[in-house]
Amino acid sequence: MSDTPRDTPSADDPGVRRIDSSVPHSARVWNYFLGGKDHYPVDREAGERIRAVFPGMVDIARQSRQMLVRTVGHLAREAGIRQFLDIGTGLPTVGNTHEVAQRLAPASRIVYVDNDPLVLVHAQALLTSTPEGATDYIEADVRDPGRILREAAGTLDFERPTALMLMGILGLVADYDEAREIVRRLLAALPSGSYLALYDGSDTDPAYVKALGGYNAGSGATPYTPRSPEQIEGYFTGLELLEPGIVSVSRWRPEDNPWGEPREVACFGGLARKP
Repeated sequence: MSDTPRDTPSADDPGVRRIDSSVPHSARVWNYFLGGKDHYPVDREAGERIRAVFPGMVDIARQSRQMLVRTVGHLAREAGIRQFLDIGTGLPTVGNTHEVAQRLAPASRIVYVDNDPLVLVHAQALLTSTPEGATDYIEADVRDPGRILREAAGTLDFERPTALMLMGILGLVADYDEAREIVRRLLAALPSGSYLALYDGSDTDPAYVKALGGYNAGSGATPYTPRSPEQIEGYFTGLELLEPGIVSVSRWRPEDNPWGEPREVACFGGLARKP
């Protein structure tokens, strides 16, 4: 495998110069787990160290992506949502938010947010849109909700119901109170009838927690903090949780499965409506 991610611009591109390929990045490691090609040797090495301790990591990545697809599908189809603010989108793979939403509702408008320079390099892949809808990309940190909201307002109308998506991103905010405040500030800008879609790694599997501990201690990357299902539910305070509530991503409205209920994975989340 090449050491350079696919479709990467030349070294003269200013975006490329900002990419540090000597330190793993969560978006690139996640892309590796999902079977993508946008990662460097250091990301693959970090991913393999995690898998050596916790082979179920790939299952978490794939089950999480499937929950995102099912969630966006519900929002666009049943809930009638036409605006999506997807923070921490990561690198383009399959089943991106705009692909799912605009397939069901071509007029959907999507704003992606991330702060990884490699995601910025690949933003053009995220900016494809139907003629009726729109997509945009903002390079910003989840810890700066004010900036995110200001820039997203150029594409989204915050007087209309909007889906706020925080999929696997808040574990990168070490302080739980800070993470809850970020969610509160973002939701405060959205009107009644908006939705919060969120999942994060959980502390429900000791092997997963151990694997993350090794990654956090030895990789040099931004640490990721798994949280209890109760803490994850705390992000939804004041909202109307949809069934089945806060559950493992594999068990959030899974497709019909002739083999019974899917196996639980150490990533929990849910979907809720702002009253």
